[in-house]
Order: sequence, then structure tokens, then C-alpha cells
Amino acid sequence: MENTITGHTRLIGLFAEPIRHSVSPMIQNTALQALDIDAVYLAFELGEDRLISAIESIRTLEMLGANLSMPHKMAAVPLMDELSEAAKLVGAINTIVNDNGRLIGYTTDGTGFMRSLKDQEIDIIGKKMTIIGAGGAATAIIVQAALDGVKEIAVYNRKDEFFEKVKEKLRYIEAHTSCIIHLHDLANSDELAADVSDSSLLVNATGVGMKPNLAASPIEDFSILRADLPVYDVIYTPRETTLLKEAKARGTKAVNGLGMLLYQGAAAFELWTGKEMPIEKVKPIIENS
Repeated sequence: MENTITGHTRLIGLFAEPIRHSVSPMIQNTALQALDIDAVYLAFELGEDRLISAIESIRTLEMLGANLSMPHKMAAVPLMDELSEAAKLVGAINTIVNDNGRLIGYTTDGTGFMRSLKDQEIDIIGKKMTIIGAGGAATAIIVQAALDGVKEIAVYNRKDEFFEKVKEKLRYIEAHTSCIIHLHDLANSDELAADVSDSSLLVNATGVGMKPNLAASPIEDFSILRADLPVYDVIYTPRETTLLKEAKARGTKAVNGLGMLLYQGAAAFELWTGKEMPIEKVKPIIENS
């Protein structure tokens, strides 16, 4: 195999704990090699106690940047010199770009979601969507959808101890965009049915439907699903959740989270390199992961 490492090779890091299971190094390095970009992408498993020194190494080693996953997405925010508009609203980052020693934080999860909708020919700009969940993935989706021009977002979440904090966060996002955002208790099935009935997309942004409870679903009444309502589940393991199976049985477009995973990585790649990721080269890696 040809050795492509040179004295000019730049480094991109992935900081998280745990991280050895990630397919991101294979995806990003395949893209870098396909475009003959003299850089490598490596995973570094590190806890919160080493985050500050890891961030500083981006400057010290003149790295192109880095990806962040849990538990660093929020903790890294105050360590940045600048934040993208979406990152400010989300309050978390997953991508860092080194702009000549100035570190800029981005969140590409929402971008990945919106680009995957385009890939599936689902248009929600100027329309209403309903999303279940209000965690990190949901917030990133809500923010990017609002910034891109979605007219209204109905958010449903369990009424737990974080419910009021979620409400406050959504009010903040609403105040800084032109999108109408309202929060509801997921237990209120009548309100959920009413919102879904006039939505152009239903999204599950929770982990309900993953192992060990594969039979679980974020909604109980599948009669609210209709043939012209696309259903998107951010889960990609399993490839087809109970929610997606029920949606497909009703003749609707049912989409899992593989596209979001692909395009959030593509968005980060473009931020580091200024080039579009060769999607067709990396798609098989994700599909077979």
C-alpha cells in the first residue's frame, strides 16, 4: 500500500469517550484520500479531564480541526474563539475548525438532518413539522430547521424534571429565529394527533426503539400516521424501528438516521477542507457499519 503521509500532512482529530467503535475515521480518511488531500483523521479517546489540553493541541499542532462527541459537545463551547449561529442557539458543538489559530465551533448535526431530507426529496421549508424529543439531537434539528425556514415546529417530550428548562431553551431559539416553536407533553395524545395531522414531517429524535427494547415506539397510536406524512427516525441501529415499520405499512416514506450521520460528517469535511465530500465513496461504509 502506498504511504501517503508526508512532512506536510495535517491532522484532524476526533475527541470523545468512548470512541474506538466509531466509523468516522474510516469515512473521513476515505474522503481525504479520494480527493488527494494531504491530511489524516484520527480518533483520540479522552475524558473531560483532558479536554482543555486536547483543544489547545489543535492550535499547538496546527491541526485542521476536530470532531467532538460525548461528553465534550457542551463543555467545549466556552473554549472556542467563535461560534456559528447554529452552535450559539444549540449551546453545543461537534466540529472545530482551526482558522489560523482561531478556533471556531460548529454543530453539523442539524445540517446533516436537513441535507438528508433533501436527499429524500422531503421539503419542509415554509411548512410545519412535529418532532418527538428535546435532547441534543432534537435541539440541533430544531435549530437548523428554524434557521433554514421551517415555519412551525411542534415539540413533544416527556414531562420530566427538565421540561421547564426545555421550554425555556425553545423560547430562546424561537426568539432568535422566525419559526414558531411550541412544547407539549408527549402524554397528551390528543394534542399530538392534532399537530401531526397538519404537519409535513414527523421526526423521532429520541432513542426509543433501540436495543434492548426494539419493540418500543415513541408513539402508541399509529392511526395518526398517514400515507402523505414522511416519518424520520434519527435511529439507524436497527435500520428499521417499530415506528418506521408502522409508517411503511401505511404507505408513507420512512427514513432512518443513516443520512443524517452521513451528511453531518460531510458538512464537517467541507468546513475543514473547503471541498465537498465524495458521498458515493463513503456511503457504503456507513451502510455496512
